[in-house]
Amino acid sequence: MGNTPNILNEFSPINLFKLKNRGLLLDVIVFLLNLFLMRELSTRFFMIVKHAAADESLATLVLFLFFVSLLFLAPAGAIFKRWHFHHRRKLEGKDAEEPDLMGGCFFNPILYFCLSVVIFSLVNAFLMQFFYKGKEPDGNVFVPMILGGFVMIIVTTVIVYRYFTPPQREPRWAFLKSRNSETLGDICIFLNMIFFQILWNGLMSAPIEPVDSIGEFAARLFFLIFAAFLVYFPPRIFYLFEDINKRRTWLMILLANAPLIYRVMAGGGSTF
Repeated sequence: MGNTPNILNEFSPINLFKLKNRGLLLDVIVFLLNLFLMRELSTRFFMIVKHAAADESLATLVLFLFFVSLLFLAPAGAIFKRWHFHHRRKLEGKDAEEPDLMGGCFFNPILYFCLSVVIFSLVNAFLMQFFYKGKEPDGNVFVPMILGGFVMIIVTTVIVYRYFTPPQREPRWAFLKSRNSETLGDICIFLNMIFFQILWNGLMSAPIEPVDSIGEFAARLFFLIFAAFLVYFPPRIFYLFEDINKRRTWLMILLANAPLIYRVMAGGGSTF
């Protein structure tokens, strides 16, 4: 009970918007969006998907830009925030600290790399559909695109995980040392998370059979929580480095995903 006032203080407007609480702020925003607005955003997104499937060029372009943003928002956020992040930790005397799970699956580049491969496959599919309209693509174009995409995925993965390594020198571009740079980085990270949530909510809105046993209920709940965490970690990884060892972080991540988990467990058909 003695820690309750301290926990509540973290949610005060003054503390919630502090740089050290960016992860907490992100969880709160995602929770509110999932509670009130995300179903509407997902509905509109999948309407765009339907128009794109009907070969509408504008919808295809919007969908293409959406998936491209999922590839580049995180690396952009890493670039804009890296110097500020490590400079602040150095001033706080935390530059040598690492979270207990740094060597574990949560910070394993393989997870991010595989997710990027899936997203790039979707981007590539949209490109093929847009330019070839279902025809067989030219090998002289298709092969270089695949190879170029593979190189791009490696580069973006390196940029994201390089974020956790202290820079050896100050950035050459003066803007990267300005406060606006870190703000822009946070905007990229927040947008990336929201876009992932739009996609995740849409995929989880498909109609499913209601559970008919306690065992199935428990298995489905476990799968949903595990999958929600798996989707939630990559966009949130920059803030996890600082707060993954805090118990409230896990509770807030679960809370942020709770509205979606409840809707899926409660049943109901697709809204699309």
